[in-house]
Amino acid sequence: MKYSTLYGYLRYTLLLGIALTAMSASASAQRDYLTPEEIELIRDAQEIDRRVDVLIHAIDRRLQVLNASAAGKPISKKDSEKWGSPPEGTRFELLLDIKRILQKAIDDIDNLADRPESAVISPNRDPRENKGYAVLFPKAVKTLASAAERWKPVLKAEMDRATDSAEKGSILDSIDMCDQITAAVPKLPADAPKKKGT
Repeated sequence: MKYSTLYGYLRYTLLLGIALTAMSASASAQRDYLTPEEIELIRDAQEIDRRVDVLIHAIDRRLQVLNASAAGKPISKKDSEKWGSPPEGTRFELLLDIKRILQKAIDDIDNLADRPESAVISPNRDPRENKGYAVLFPKAVKTLASAAERWKPVLKAEMDRATDSAEKGSILDSIDMCDQITAAVPKLPADAPKKKGT
């Protein structure tokens, strides 16, 4: 009787340990890929060109943490007032963040391409900039493509440093997304000719 009670206790302890390990692994898999401050900035940036600017800067921040500068806008200490502390995480987590942020940028652009009538144009925007979907959408795509071009060599260098297959997979996905973004630029409609005096 005592043997079976001890066996039952050990079995219960083992199962509890496995369950707790699985729960902690699941919690780390559900880690936010954006910081709380970045989430707020994205929420405030409803116009597609401004939202893309925020997402680009979020990727640049992660590349800086990885010491993989991609010649983006320099990230200053003053940034921390608006953007909060630099993103934290393991190398793999930061690379996965980059992939997820890139995917978010693509999704936001695709969603707007499917429903151009949903474009948000701020009434507070400078009237010279407030030109609607026809101008802001291509501007956002071109801005993201320009950033993708400068990220690709950096991501390829990170691929050479990667020793883990999960890291390599995440980097390959990011490079593929950069290629998709740059391939979209020639498909944009031609810029409308500028009127004199604008």
